Amino acid sequence: MPAAYDALLALDPVAFSRSLGIDPDPWQADVLRWHGRRLALNCARQTGKSTAAATLALHRALYHRNSLILLVSPSLRQSGELFRKVTDLMAGLAVRPHLDEDNRLSCQLANRSRIVSLPSSEATIRGFSGASLIVEDEASRVPDDLYRAVRPMLATSGGRLILMSTPFGKRGHFWEAWNAGGWERVEVPATACPRISADFLAEEQAALGPWWFKQEYGCEFVETSDSLFTFEETMGLARPDIEPLFGGQNELLSGRTGSRAGERLHRAGGSGEGWSDL
Repeated sequence: MPAAYDALLALDPVAFSRSLGIDPDPWQADVLRWHGRRLALNCARQTGKSTAAATLALHRALYHRNSLILLVSPSLRQSGELFRKVTDLMAGLAVRPHLDEDNRLSCQLANRSRIVSLPSSEATIRGFSGASLIVEDEASRVPDDLYRAVRPMLATSGGRLILMSTPFGKRGHFWEAWNAGGWERVEVPATACPRISADFLAEEQAALGPWWFKQEYGCEFVETSDSLFTFEETMGLARPDIEPLFGGQNELLSGRTGSRAGERLHRAGGSGEGWSDL
């Protein structure tokens, strides 16, 4: 491979994706060129979020030596599926890199970069540190204690964290990240994906019903089916002027109100597609 072309691929993950035969959708291109530290992807099923994340993970491993990329999911099998996407992309490289380690759930490149699939147990993943990139797939289903266990792995590296999922009720860390400050956010409903037909979506809506369809294909956070009160009703009962009984700040309200200045949201589909400042 000519050195100039390889330099282009190193500098531009979109060009790297196209070299693998994948022409990214506009929102995927923005994700591949993202330079932030915290990214929440609220993307409908089969819109290409796993492909974008796998491409980003492989690009990082190839062109940034000594990188540690961790793949987290609700189960080890799901983490392994995301890892398989990475290895499938690796198989499409013009020059396949030498691997010092290669197994079903992890690999290590000759440049000392590693890509590792993690099990879903908080108790068994501790020990990793200095991660360059952590990708949490199906984040709305990942237990909150597992999420809290992986965050410190970024403490000394300045690494990046991606949460990607469809919604699963107004609960858990994915819902909180989507609504709290400090995250850049991408929303991709199924209607924004050119590979998903309107006929298929109509069939799915009839088969799944509105509660599942809105979340799986519409990127909507809806109330859990067993909720006695809506989130808005619960928040309406909170009083920011009343101190908690045992001191400290009112955690129910923290992160839910106030300015979101400096954050960005990308909504896919329509004439106004692209990043917008909040």
